[in-house]
Amino acid sequence: KVHCSRCLQRKHKNGQVTYYHQLLGATMVHPDHRVVIPFAPEAIIQQDGQTKNDCERNASKRLLEKIRREHPQLNLTIVEDGLASNAPHIRLVKQLKFHFILGAKPDDHQHLFSEVERASREGRLTTLRWTDPGKGLPAAVQCELRFVNEVPLNQANEDLLVNFLQYTEYDAQGRVLKRFSWVTDFTITAENAERLVRGGRSRWKVEGETFNRLRKQGYHLEHN
Repeated sequence: KVHCSRCLQRKHKNGQVTYYHQLLGATMVHPDHRVVIPFAPEAIIQQDGQTKNDCERNASKRLLEKIRREHPQLNLTIVEDGLASNAPHIRLVKQLKFHFILGAKPDDHQHLFSEVERASREGRLTTLRWTDPGKGLPAAVQCELRFVNEVPLNQANEDLLVNFLQYTEYDAQGRVLKRFSWVTDFTITAENAERLVRGGRSRWKVEGETFNRLRKQGYHLEHN
């Protein structure tokens, strides 16, 4: 019953309406440092003259434009989950002169992954493998890194080429323990691939060092 003109609305089947506010958080992180530096969040709120709910994609556009306007010379790499690896967002990031490492999942990027497999058949995919004994497990972990440069993001945007990177860990029986995939504008090489993986995985510092604190240390903000 308590709401304002800027509230987002969720209409239920029984006719009731839930009103709520959301924030889009952005945090400066680095794979080698636990300390994080949050930017001012962007409110996901009803925009003037709009009848549809505001959304995370619209808020991220406003937020990135504000960050670039306030920090025109700051050399940042945008690290986001799979929701961000779409053509309009990538074009915006490139237009604002940011680098990017964005999550990519097979179910959401079927054409991209089929292009990667074609690159593998054609011998254009590079694979690196090594054993990591320092995982604190009974047996060593087998690590695999695959990458290929300049593959189309999707069928609708064949002109938008991205570089694909995938990291997988296997147990002693060859079963997949974890697997992550990204698209990036950095040219991937055998020398920088592992560093780019660490950059992509540093997104979890936003979850742990930022959202977790907002939930559990008295700020009463829930992570959606």
